[in-house]
Amino acid sequence: MKIGTLSKHTGVSVDTIRYYEKRGLIPPAQRTDAGYRHYTAQDVQRLRFIVQAKGLGFTLEEIATLLAMRSDTDNCQQVRRVAQAKADGIEQRIQKLRRMHDILSTLAQQCAQTPDDDACPILKMLEQQT
Repeated sequence: MKIGTLSKHTGVSVDTIRYYEKRGLIPPAQRTDAGYRHYTAQDVQRLRFIVQAKGLGFTLEEIATLLAMRSDTDNCQQVRRVAQAKADGIEQRIQKLRRMHDILSTLAQQCAQTPDDDACPILKMLEQQT
């Protein structure tokens, strides 16, 4: 199949497919005599794997590692460690976002209770030096 068809089957733009090929995430496509890239069902599966992994927050470097592990069935424990590290990082970001949310909510409430002629508590907090 041509690159446009691969794009339609996977929802990945043609430019992104070319980028993934350049980065080595998908193997270089075979070329027709006319120079068109030709992709296989395996390329569709690999690209869907990449899309799924990206959807779970993995970076392209991490995806490359997972793809390398994918070819070796003995790597389940190693894959589990990579997934757990990713989950731990996501949990840390969630906690940081919760703290940011709590601070901003408190400041917004203070702002709502502040007379218009007083300095804005949000701006005052942002101007503070840490």
